[in-house]
Amino acid sequence: MSRGNSLKIIAGNAHRDFAEKISETIGVPLADVKSFKFSDGETGVRFNESVRGADVFIIQPTCHPTNDNIMDLLIMADAVKRASAHYVNAVIPYFGYCRQDRKAKPREPITAKLVANLLAHGGVDRVITADLHAGQIQGFFDIPVDHLTAMNLFAEYFKEFLADDLKAGNVVVVSPDTGGVARARKFAVKLNVDIAIVDKRRSHDVANQSEVMDIVGNIKGRTAILVDDIIDTAGTICHAADGLIERGCKRVFACATHAVLSGKAMENIGKSAIERLVFSDTIPLTEEKRTDKILQLSIAPAFAEAIRRVHEEQPLSQMFE
Repeated sequence: MSRGNSLKIIAGNAHRDFAEKISETIGVPLADVKSFKFSDGETGVRFNESVRGADVFIIQPTCHPTNDNIMDLLIMADAVKRASAHYVNAVIPYFGYCRQDRKAKPREPITAKLVANLLAHGGVDRVITADLHAGQIQGFFDIPVDHLTAMNLFAEYFKEFLADDLKAGNVVVVSPDTGGVARARKFAVKLNVDIAIVDKRRSHDVANQSEVMDIVGNIKGRTAILVDDIIDTAGTICHAADGLIERGCKRVFACATHAVLSGKAMENIGKSAIERLVFSDTIPLTEEKRTDKILQLSIAPAFAEAIRRVHEEQPLSQMFE
């Protein structure tokens, strides 16, 4: 039994392909929505069908251009709330500003908390997202948050792709930094392999720069899978991959949920020792980012299942494992 009279799926402007995949999986067409820009750059939105009493799901990752996509999401949420939607769900596959989750230096903002407040005060009743940079960000919200993961998707892929190496016990999962150890350990459990950790030093003066200091764990002669949540400039993951090869690793693969890929990311990946880098499709990949080294797997079916369960008031607990 659902909470609302009907289910409405709305595609934001950030990733329509993702919304279409969800729509096809659930079997519910996308709502008829027109989004436009005024001459001064302000965003406008108009719904060409009723959402009164509906359970509304707005699909909108807040990736680049981050500020525009956040505003689009807030404006759509406000519009359906004022149109008497029964429940407003923000489906945010990639949650922008998630890395600004603490004060690393004096007089810095905690922007992830600010965005959480904006969403709650903007009329959103629930958030569905995936692989937040820090799980504690869920506590920034005063509304329910369903936190999915792409690790199951990646585990199934590597079980097939590296079947022979896994059978021979020749695979190791590697965390590119100490902050990702819990994620790497969970991923290693899914593959039933050992883990290793890259001990790096990050520059406090220059953002997105780090260097490999040491490797903790047995990696010599083995196939490594680096696992992370976000790859932005790809400096950390590429330095880690090169460091693994220099210290005796046989082959290096990598996976990450969110393909931010800004700055010199593509150049760094192209020059690195990574043979294949696997992403989910929480963020759309532009044509210039679709290279032989990069593979994108769809996490849309998992989001579709989460939406179905939320709408039908069924538990999601097993999806978080």
